Amino acid sequence: MRAGHGHRQALEIMRATNRGDTESAYRLIDATHVELLAERDTRAEVAAALGSLSIATPTPVHGRPLTVGELARRLGVHPATLRTWETAGILRPGRDRATGYREYGPDSVRDAEVARQLRRGGYPLRHVAQFIESLREAGGAHALSAFLDSWQDRLTTRSRNLLACAAQLDAYLSLLDPATQTP
Repeated sequence: MRAGHGHRQALEIMRATNRGDTESAYRLIDATHVELLAERDTRAEVAAALGSLSIATPTPVHGRPLTVGELARRLGVHPATLRTWETAGILRPGRDRATGYREYGPDSVRDAEVARQLRRGGYPLRHVAQFIESLREAGGAHALSAFLDSWQDRLTTRSRNLLACAAQLDAYLSLLDPATQTP
């Protein structure tokens, strides 16, 4: 049960079951399934966003970092768009020590190019920010793809564990319910 529901949730389900409160046990089980579905949906959204990218590796930036205007021209967006993306957590430009101006190095350029494609695909800013954060944490598009495969494997394993748990719990409930006993 712990492999599917987690220790605390499994404990609460069994406590409810053993005190005869099957309604509470069913609600706890349902909550686990809702959480798993939400996680599955999030993984699917990230995978779809990754699949929609036309460039996995952007053209590298050579030399000095780009200014906000240079990056805006490169992407074909207005500089205010880049500032909005920064506010939303999509971009994290460095700052020139002398002037305080934004500086976009290779990672920021990659993030901006990915953000531009996702925005053109209709993704809202908060989803773009989540995707970019996942990309950063994974270490790039290739690493994110491997991460997504691993995530899918974990979801599948958890689903199978929940199915096995349901069968075991059903058998246990049958033992507790005298009406289901055969003489």
